Amino acid sequence: MAGPGVAETIATSAGPVRVDAVVQGLDTPWAIGLLPGGGLLVTEREGDLIHVADGRSQRVSGTPQVWANGQGGLLDVTVARDFAQSREIFLTYAKPQGGGAGTALAVARLSADGTRLENLREIFEMTPGGSTTRHFGSRVVEAGDGTLFLTIGDRGDAQQAQDLGAHNGSVVRINRDGTVPGDNPFVGQPGARPEIWSYGHRNAQGAALDLEGRLWTAEHGARGGDEVNRIEKGANYGWPVISYGVNYNGSAIGEGTQRAGMEQPEFYWDPSIAPSGLLVYSGRLWPEWRGDLFVGSLKFDHIARLEGRPLAEGERIEGESTGRVRDIAEGPDGAIWFLSVFDGAVYRMVPG
Repeated sequence: MAGPGVAETIATSAGPVRVDAVVQGLDTPWAIGLLPGGGLLVTEREGDLIHVADGRSQRVSGTPQVWANGQGGLLDVTVARDFAQSREIFLTYAKPQGGGAGTALAVARLSADGTRLENLREIFEMTPGGSTTRHFGSRVVEAGDGTLFLTIGDRGDAQQAQDLGAHNGSVVRINRDGTVPGDNPFVGQPGARPEIWSYGHRNAQGAALDLEGRLWTAEHGARGGDEVNRIEKGANYGWPVISYGVNYNGSAIGEGTQRAGMEQPEFYWDPSIAPSGLLVYSGRLWPEWRGDLFVGSLKFDHIARLEGRPLAEGERIEGESTGRVRDIAEGPDGAIWFLSVFDGAVYRMVPG
């Protein structure tokens, strides 16, 4: 993997920004996790976890077995907030199941030299999974109370996103040891999966906490209807009963755009941008962007910046480096990091 190099300068509403390539030569990268002290982890969908530190890249041994087919494989990586003490990370992946695969979540300890995972243990596996190769989700976010939110796609079976007896098309919430928090909304409800926090989602590939600690997601629609949602406890986000998009053949989806008891998106795109990765920015380096949402586009090769209430698209940050942006994150110094699938690279953006 090639070392760092200057990529380009891009004009933005906050002035010019400099974008540097930090890692290059990755194979279908999916997520980045920033480590204390300046290192980072990158997942590759085929199953490799890459550790980058001090200008060197190495593969980490001990990763879980993954089902690397279609959109499935090794997916998200999230660094625990107490990593400096625990050295724990969270990984999501497509886990082989009978006749297919389902989204799973594991926790492990990164060895002191960064070469291997220790004490890897699975703490969640979706039920029932599915046989298609699409819509796994899957982002994992550590909430302020230490619980974990995990986004799960509908696995290509849209109707199950309305079924509380299946994890398909939901956001689940579990404790760090995999147990179910007692205040989850469907605990004790007959036939409901107790891990479910919200449902009616199609395929959320972006998730982050805002500056007040609330969870937001960026979700793939069908043809049109990509959504940004603020996630509420027990809420139904409508898929596939309501949508601002249409099926790929042009036919209508469900009942239209609204139904009583189903949430409206905070923002939606039509045409679709294929959103992946979501960041709510702190304002450290760009105070004028404090609280704004940044979402990567897989389809149109840019980073969308959303601002205001109600949310509106303030600008599209785009250049040679923003091809198929899969993930986006903020470093401790306020720099914005993003991952390009197009050229297999991790980039760092700072004021230019």
